[in-house]
Amino acid sequence: VNSKSKMKRRLVVLGAGESGVGTAILGKKKGYDVFVSDKGIITDDYKEVLKSFEIEWEEKQHTVARVLEADVVMKSPGIPDNVPLIGELKEKGIPVISEIEFGARYTSATVVGITGSNGKTTTTMLTNHLLKGGKLDVSMAGNIGDSFAKQVAEKNPLYYVLELSSFQLDGIVDFAPHIAILTNITPDHLDRYDYKLEKYIASKFRIAMNQNDQDYFIYDADDKNITDYLDKHPVKSKLLPFSLTRKIDHNGAYLEKENITIIIDNNKITMPTTDLALKGNHNVKNAMAAATVSHLLKIRKNTIRECLENFHGVEHRLESV
Repeated sequence: VNSKSKMKRRLVVLGAGESGVGTAILGKKKGYDVFVSDKGIITDDYKEVLKSFEIEWEEKQHTVARVLEADVVMKSPGIPDNVPLIGELKEKGIPVISEIEFGARYTSATVVGITGSNGKTTTTMLTNHLLKGGKLDVSMAGNIGDSFAKQVAEKNPLYYVLELSSFQLDGIVDFAPHIAILTNITPDHLDRYDYKLEKYIASKFRIAMNQNDQDYFIYDADDKNITDYLDKHPVKSKLLPFSLTRKIDHNGAYLEKENITIIIDNNKITMPTTDLALKGNHNVKNAMAAATVSHLLKIRKNTIRECLENFHGVEHRLESV
């Protein structure tokens, strides 16, 4: 009777921050035996949440024997892959995944995933703003706002806009956003990637690794790191490049005479950049990416234009003063 097959599946959560606590809540709701372990101190707020869901936790240590009893482990993105505990888990064949992977297993929502070295927060907020403007049932998560897994557990809308770091993407197995955006790639966090830019680029491209030919990949066609990698490692999804420097012949977005033009399957929309609330070429690119998503999801051109004109961005980030 006490054999593992007869018992509840055991989920161990490493790290009791926003993503960890959210995963614990979802795991509990889905019938897992959940144990949360944090090497640091768990905040009082999160302790209260864990107590209210009757989830067992420990702080200031990882009790290795208890962690190794897991059927699946959710590792918070701040914990590097090369720490000994993660090595032990992998040696035992225990899957170590990210919150994004765990949460995605329990939702059939349409997911827009956004990654890149810069611009992902603005693009995520702008995309969410546009989809809300189009009256879609949408929520924002990932690196921003409430935990994705917690939202899947509690309200589970029809659409998610997820800001995704390379660390979160390193922990996916089957996760596949219907629409993926790669804003740009510049050297960042290379200490986590053996100081090899190629490894970091490959990590960003994991956003598209499980996509199929019914999915979309929106990317900056002016970014050589992206286009060179794409030439050598084609993705299965439909490509929607955006560019400030050249006209996109088929599907995608480009800038021409201060107008953004977006074409998807011969359906074309044009809007002036002069009315964009956010200034600067980098924000023209963010607007192109977000507007391309909105166009794909059939939001009206006038709504897209209005939302781009009234979105003022992330507070204290490149604001006019």
